[in-house]
Amino acid sequence: MSRGGRGCFITLEGIEGAGKSTQQTYLADYLRARGREVVVTREPGGTALGERVRAIFLDPALPDTGADSELLLIYAARAQHLHELILPSLARGAVVLCDRFEDSTYAYQGGGRGVPAARIEVLSNWLLQGLQPDLTLWLDVEPELGLARACRRSTQDRLEQETVAFFTRARAVFAARAAASPARIVRIDADADREQVSRQLLAAVQERLRL
Repeated sequence: MSRGGRGCFITLEGIEGAGKSTQQTYLADYLRARGREVVVTREPGGTALGERVRAIFLDPALPDTGADSELLLIYAARAQHLHELILPSLARGAVVLCDRFEDSTYAYQGGGRGVPAARIEVLSNWLLQGLQPDLTLWLDVEPELGLARACRRSTQDRLEQETVAFFTRARAVFAARAAASPARIVRIDADADREQVSRQLLAAVQERLRL
């Protein structure tokens, strides 16, 4: 899939409690201060359709949603996200910062839920046609610590109610994908405090993309 333009696609990945939303805001502020147009988005979400899918996807009142149903919901939202927001933003030269993308699907639905990677690849190849982020920042946190952080929130969504074992499996997939794609995925030690994590992110962006 050709995206044209001179934009830059950066994704932030990691299990719950890794601090992705906080660091996404920090990075957006940094890039905007340097004159870049920045589009901040998330998955599922980013569009009217995507946000409706997100509400269903994370609804704790729907605990029995099947793994295949989850997968198809994600790709329905992603298709609209690409068409409506991501590709047009990249085509006009913007920096797109996306909280979760394809790596999370392999980690959560693949590692966490046990959906075969080959099944995910069929949908991925059909929809993305080779599109990859320019840089993926993997905020790696110990599952126990991540869940403890997530539990400090007032209410937990359907994924935040998952077990440590689920997130341990998801984390292992993130690690395997990082090992297989070192030019794209940079591991960030998210066990550290917020300021230290921000410094790691900034160093990775400056080194890899010179933004």
